Amino acid sequence: MADTKDTQNTKQTKQAESRRQIGDLSVFPLSLGGNVFGWTADEAESFAVLDAYAAAGGNFVDTADVYSAWVPGNSGGESETILGNWFASRGNRADIVLATKVGAGVPTPRGLSAAAIKAGLDESLKRLRTDYIDLYYTHYDDTSVPVEEIISTLDELVKAGKVRQIAASNISAERLEASLDFSAKEGLARYVALQPHYNLVSRDTFEGPLADVAARHGVVTLPYYALASGFLTGKYRPGASVDSARAEGAAKYLETERGQKVLAALDDVAANHGAAHATVALAWLAAQPTVVAPIASARTVDQLPALLAVADLKLTEEELALLTSASE
Repeated sequence: MADTKDTQNTKQTKQAESRRQIGDLSVFPLSLGGNVFGWTADEAESFAVLDAYAAAGGNFVDTADVYSAWVPGNSGGESETILGNWFASRGNRADIVLATKVGAGVPTPRGLSAAAIKAGLDESLKRLRTDYIDLYYTHYDDTSVPVEEIISTLDELVKAGKVRQIAASNISAERLEASLDFSAKEGLARYVALQPHYNLVSRDTFEGPLADVAARHGVVTLPYYALASGFLTGKYRPGASVDSARAEGAAKYLETERGQKVLAALDDVAANHGAAHATVALAWLAAQPTVVAPIASARTVDQLPALLAVADLKLTEEELALLTSASE
């Protein structure tokens, strides 16, 4: 019995030490992407992945109101609905840091007007079967709406207790800076996190002015497409066939010199550590300035260990430099 308690205490201590901060939110260093729930994973498969992630110490799940409207027969909101059912079934809502997004819309783009944000949040809350969102994103910036209106509306939701922290995704450096400046000037809720498209084969989608704004204002980064639609798992090779809904998008990287160089570098570093390629790719991302937790999804429980292992893998400076050089 004592050994069991010691093991549990060690596990809990290790989990606590691995947590990262987003404002006042304490999160596991790998955010579980919910875009596959209701798409390539049905409810039973989604529950199994969520259970395994939580059992391993994971506590940070990312979804959006529009997931997965692109699937024939879906209208959007499927991922949130599955998550809401999981929370209700497991009784664990308070244990999970929940992120969702507004703006892409269900069933059509809704934009970021005050009315659209408020309606979108209320609909998400119903599907998620909760009365608050931990981290609420503007999914795509809506330049037809002044940042003053967007921030003021989000601040209202924070003050109402429906949202704990606010964040932005798919936003320009200029609009992010303007939003942060307005929040500071008026003493309103501010974006604490940014979710950009960022990985080893797509660096210019974040690095540069946008990354500079985030660093200057202390905004943490949570990259999506962290594994480049699966390309960075290393399973895409010349002549190989991969059974994945994202295969076409991932395979395109094989046709580029950068993609081939990154694969070779991943081969070397993965061999050094006896680690999965996905773990190495995520570890490189996690080591970049402002990055707190990459976002990656798992369609099956078998895909989870390589993602979760990022919490324990620390690359050497030489390995980071090798990967960085290969990705340039």
